[in-house]
Amino acid sequence: MDSPSKSEVTDKNSDLAVGAKRTVTISDIAFGGEGVGRIGEFVVFVPFVLVGEVAEVEITEVKKRFGRARLLRVVQASPDRVSPPCRYFGDCGGCQYQHIDYAAQLRLKHKQICDLFERIGGFAAATIAPVIPCPQPYGYRNRIMIRSQWDKFKQGLNIGFIRADNRLVVDIEECKIAEPALNEQIRHVRANPPPKGGIKVVLRVAAEGWEVPRDSFFQNNFFLLPKLVEVARQCLQEGGARFLVDVYCGVGFFSIELADLVEGFVGVELDQLAIKAATRNAAARGRTNGEFVTGRAEEMLPSLLGRFSADKTAVLLDPPRTGILPENLEMLRQTRPRQIIYVSCHPATMARDLNILCAGGVFELVKVSPLDMFPQTAHVECVADLRLKSDTASV
Repeated sequence: MDSPSKSEVTDKNSDLAVGAKRTVTISDIAFGGEGVGRIGEFVVFVPFVLVGEVAEVEITEVKKRFGRARLLRVVQASPDRVSPPCRYFGDCGGCQYQHIDYAAQLRLKHKQICDLFERIGGFAAATIAPVIPCPQPYGYRNRIMIRSQWDKFKQGLNIGFIRADNRLVVDIEECKIAEPALNEQIRHVRANPPPKGGIKVVLRVAAEGWEVPRDSFFQNNFFLLPKLVEVARQCLQEGGARFLVDVYCGVGFFSIELADLVEGFVGVELDQLAIKAATRNAAARGRTNGEFVTGRAEEMLPSLLGRFSADKTAVLLDPPRTGILPENLEMLRQTRPRQIIYVSCHPATMARDLNILCAGGVFELVKVSPLDMFPQTAHVECVADLRLKSDTASV
């Protein structure tokens, strides 16, 4: 039978409009957490569902090629569905997966990473290791940001997180994925509220033994941090590099944790306060075989790899979610270090960047190790191990 034409599909879905109620079967979960259903040939994204579920939904947005809907009720539930422990789940936009059994969350994230790496980077699923679980799936976050917003209906402030369905703030008294100390801080903020709406308040638990300036980055899950270090150490040991260049080094976390495996290291970071903290963190741990410098990666890399000898050097990258700048990727392709260890909380931008680094057979992706640093959410941390292909080392 011939497939329907585009005009026939459009006519078939012409009655779809915002507010329409439909029943859909969920065939997949997209990266980001939304379920994928179809009404005829029309794709509809629905939050808070699982694969295989039948759900009654209400259309909230209609585009040319897809639409979005909100979940009204689950008609047929997945065996992996659980009751969310948080009373704000579904309203608060902080979590996407509290309705999914934790073991199923890990399987889902692994599939999503495999799909992204195959689609965006052309990498085989065999390079993706199983997701390493967090030993504490709740009460793990050591840093959160709450916001204040004036609610004209109740004539008072809402203090909490951005909602799942709009940019308004949902009023919260606790966060189930935050460490208990942060929930104490939330109660303190609520008892002593900001003077007005529009104010952001960052709450954090100090990283024991580390100096971290107020606005500097540090991993937000202390419970899985030892495993993250273990994975990075294994990559560096197996790669055989004698020197380490830590780009986007922040307060020196990876440099300091890996310093005993190399003869020398250098950390590069644009944040001057973080670099000063990194120097003091290294001194506090007796790491004397390296240094930290302030500067842009694309300006510093050539001289640093010249100093250390690229064929004996590993470059560790821990960029923001947006990934690596194109000029930095090109610089790495030109300087050709022995190994690249790429750490990212955004698999899509990581797959994009790795595809560029591996283009033309310059680097080879050995393995990607995902770690569930963000349970109950759609986010996941990955560590990728790339090696310079031997036949390109001297090209």
